[in-house]
Parts: sequence; structure tokens; C-alpha cells
Amino acid sequence: MKKYSYVIFCLAFTIAVNNLNAQLFKDAKKLLQQNSKGLTEKDAADGIKEALVKGTEQGVKTVSNVDGYFGNPEIKIPFPPDAVEIESKLRSVGLGKKVDEVVLSINRAAEDAAKEAKPIFIAAIKNMSITDAVNIVKGEDNAATKYLQKSTSPELNTKFQPPVKASLDKVEATKHWKEVIDLYNKIPLVKKMNPNLTEYVTSKAIAGLFVMVAKEELKIRKDPVARTTELLKKVFGK
Repeated sequence: MKKYSYVIFCLAFTIAVNNLNAQLFKDAKKLLQQNSKGLTEKDAADGIKEALVKGTEQGVKTVSNVDGYFGNPEIKIPFPPDAVEIESKLRSVGLGKKVDEVVLSINRAAEDAAKEAKPIFIAAIKNMSITDAVNIVKGEDNAATKYLQKSTSPELNTKFQPPVKASLDKVEATKHWKEVIDLYNKIPLVKKMNPNLTEYVTSKAIAGLFVMVAKEELKIRKDPVARTTELLKKVFGK
């Protein structure tokens, strides 16, 4: 009985070893296939930079069009939250049209100013280190966008405010805003208010930009059709 048990054990052990060797062979083959692509850290860095440039260019282009913000419920800029009382009061006295004019005009201002963000994004992308790029390739589906958001937000906020202010003036958002504030402040017994419209539109416009850039990044990672160059195919797969 012991002899038979020993034989069975040897057979089982041999089968297990063969299975393990087969799996190791498959893993080794897969690794060799990956290495045959010649994917280097520089490839990863160049690939993620190319993907980010492509994503930001397309994102900026999308929001810069008419209704890029206003026609997109996901990033449409509403009446300032800290001015909800103003909106509510004006609508209650039949001045909802003036509120709607403000909402339309601030979205038009964001659309007009958005193109100014592109060179700021590109500069940040060019300064990305190889280590950052490799981590992004291995990261989550929005890792590149998160990196861009972290590395550009302070500068973007500072540099984006002047064009936003210019755009607010250009599309008469400033004029509509002043009219709304003046109307509200004439209502008896209300607390006088005048929130900073430029700061609000700047922050919301930037947030909307990152939403669209994240969508473009996801396309490149998930959709082979979106990988329009050989380098993108090499880094993210064909």
C-alpha cells in the first residue's frame, strides 16, 4: 500500500511540476513578446507626453467651440453658488431672464478664454520627468490628467484669470452681471452682495477643461482607434 501511495505521489508531483513549467513557459513567452516591442522608459515618457498633448489639444478644442461649456451639462457653468440667494430673489420677482443672460454669458466667456490654456498645458507636459511618465503609464485611467491637474492648477489659475476677465467683458457677461447685482441690491432688506465673477468663472472653466482632458485620456487608453500614432500604439497597445 505504501508503495502504491509513493507511486501516486510521484505521479502527482510530476504532473504538478509539468503544469508549473508550462505556466512558467507561457509567462516567459509573454514577457519576451513584451520585451520584443522594445518599450523603453523613454518610449513610455514620450508616449504619455504625446497622449497628453493630444488629449489637451482635443479637450481645449472641444470646450472652445460655441456651446462647448453651455451645451454640455457635465461642465456647464451655473450661476455662482455663493450667489444662490441673488438668483432666487431675482427669479421670484420675475427677473429670471436676467439670470439666464448671466449664465449664458459666463459660459460664452469660458468658451472664448479656454484656448489660452493650451500653451500652459503644453509647457507642463514638456517638463514631465521620465519617472512621472512611467508611473502614469502604469497608473489609473485618469493618471495623466491628475498629474496635469496637480502640476498646472496654480499657474493655470493665475494665467487664466486675465483672458477670462477679457472674455467676460467681450461677451458682455460683466455688463449682465452688474445689472443683476444692481437689481438685487435694490430689493428692500437684502444683504448687499457682489461675488467675484472672474475668480468663479476661472475656477469652473479650468475644472471643465480637466473633465474633457480626462475623457480624451480614457479614449487613448481604452480605444485603439484613438491611438493615431505608432508611439501611442506601442505604449498603450494596438
